[in-house]
Amino acid sequence: MGETIRLTASDGHELAAYRADPSGAPRGAIVVIQEIFGVNEHIRAVADGFAADGYTAVAPALFDRVERGVELGYDEEGRNRGRSIRANIAWDDAVRDIAAAVAAAPGPKVGVVGYCWGGSLAWLAATRLDGLAAAVCYYGGQIADFKDESPRCPVLLHFGSADQSIPMSDVEAIRTAHPDLPIHVYEGAGHGFNCDMRGSYDRDAATLARQRTMAMLAETVG
Repeated sequence: MGETIRLTASDGHELAAYRADPSGAPRGAIVVIQEIFGVNEHIRAVADGFAADGYTAVAPALFDRVERGVELGYDEEGRNRGRSIRANIAWDDAVRDIAAAVAAAPGPKVGVVGYCWGGSLAWLAATRLDGLAAAVCYYGGQIADFKDESPRCPVLLHFGSADQSIPMSDVEAIRTAHPDLPIHVYEGAGHGFNCDMRGSYDRDAATLARQRTMAMLAETVG
């Protein structure tokens, strides 16, 4: 369904992106922000899913600043390598690359949806970029570190109550900083509960989170 395209960030960096288009006229566009495993089979499937629902989806390869063509699995080796690559990418550079994807996405309204590392980056896109219609953040572990930043667009946050990498105290800190922000916590769900390629996949939580995500996107993006 999709194809690889090229993007250019504001600092001249060139990166790849996976683009999936709907069969008909798009309702709007979604930038899909990767986990620490690259634009792998799962992220492409997520983009394809948004395309099936009528949106053009663009998933920028944020690891291209360190190494091109990275696609990692969900084992310990993949996690360790992904964390190592992520550690060498500055937040500002990742946001620049997301901005390039937003600029390349068609249509007057563009939203961002991010997972894991991408969940934190979706938050930063919402607080630092103008013109976004919406941002959806799945289990972004660093959102609490940037909780004092204010979103410039509607934001929806998803967390799992059994996420061992994101303590509920962090979620409560975000609630305190943004009491009007819709934050959903899924009882018993762990980190990565949306990914059906991970052992932590939780079908019920993933289904409900996607329903809420799609409802929010329908209201804001189209």
